[in-house]
Amino acid sequence: MTKNTTSRPTGGGSNTDTPARLLQLLSLLQTPREWPGGELSERLGVSRRTVRRDIDRLRDLGYPVQASQGATGGYRLVAGKAMPPLVLDDEEAVAIAVGLRAGAGHAVEGVEEASVRALAKLEQVLPSRLRHRVSNLQIATTPLTSGDGASIAPETLTVMASTAAGQERLRFAYRAGDGTESRRLTEPYRLVSTGRRWYLVAYDIDREDWRTFRVDRVSSPFATGARFAPRELPAGDAAEYIRQSMWRGQQSYAIDVTFAAPAEYIAARLPAALGTPERISDTSCRLRSTVPDSIEWLAVRLALADCDFRAHEPPELVQYLRDLGARLTRASGT
Repeated sequence: MTKNTTSRPTGGGSNTDTPARLLQLLSLLQTPREWPGGELSERLGVSRRTVRRDIDRLRDLGYPVQASQGATGGYRLVAGKAMPPLVLDDEEAVAIAVGLRAGAGHAVEGVEEASVRALAKLEQVLPSRLRHRVSNLQIATTPLTSGDGASIAPETLTVMASTAAGQERLRFAYRAGDGTESRRLTEPYRLVSTGRRWYLVAYDIDREDWRTFRVDRVSSPFATGARFAPRELPAGDAAEYIRQSMWRGQQSYAIDVTFAAPAEYIAARLPAALGTPERISDTSCRLRSTVPDSIEWLAVRLALADCDFRAHEPPELVQYLRDLGARLTRASGT
C-alpha cells in the first residue's frame, strides 16, 4: 500500500479516523528509529492513551512493535516471525517498482517468479500519478544487464502473473519459432524462468492441450475477466513440464566436464539447468548431466565459469571448444 507524503498532519486537532491514523502510525514506526510516546501523540494529534491503544491494535494485526521503558523510552518496529504488510511512501513505491521492472524485463539468472508476483501486486495498487513516474523513469534509463536472453516488457509479465494467480483466462498474440503468427486463448498456470528466458505454462483452449510459450514471443496480452477452474498439469510441476517440453523439441547432450574449482563455486556461476557439480576435492569438481541446448551456448556458459576446465563429453562440445579457442587466439593477435 502507498500513501501520499504531502498530506501528513503534524499535530493539533483530533484525528478520529482510526484506519487512517493506524496507517500513519505504521508509516512512522517503519522509520528505523525509536519514537517517544509524546512525539507520536503530537504527530498524530491524539492522546498518549490513544497511541497506546493503536499500538495494541497494530500488534493484534501482526506488527511486532517493541516498547522500551524509562525517560528516553518509546516504540519501534522490530523484526518478527512473519512478514506483515508494509506502508510505502511515494518515493519508496516508485523506487521498488522501477527496480522490479528492470529485473523482470530480462530473464537474468536469479530473478525468479517471486519478483514478477511482487511487481504485479505493487502495480495493481499504484496510483496513476506514480504509474506515470515509474513509466517515465523506465523510458529515461537504460539498464546494463548480464542476461543473454531476450528482453521482455514488464507489463507482459505482470499481466501473465496476475491472470495465473487469479485463475483468469488470458488472450495474446504469439509468434512461433518459424515466424507463424496466431492468437491464443489460454488458462495460464505458471510463469517459469530458466535463467535465459521466461516461459508461460498454460492450457490452450482452442487446441485443447497444454502448451509452453516463450514470453519474449508474446505480444498484446489481455486479461479477459473470465474465471476458470484449474486443471491438473500432466507433470509434477511447471518447471518439470518446461524441461520435458524443451527436451522433446531439441537435441540433448550428455555433458561431462571437470573444473579446477570447488563445487560450490561452479554451482553459483552456472545455470541450475546444467545440473549440480559433484565434489572431487576442495579445489576441483565434475559436472555430469544431460541438457537440451545448443553446443555453442554450452561452450560459452562453461567459459563464463571463469576457471580452468576440461570437457570430456560430448565430442561435439570438445571439438567446438577446440575451434573456439583457436578462433579466440587468432583474434588476440597471438
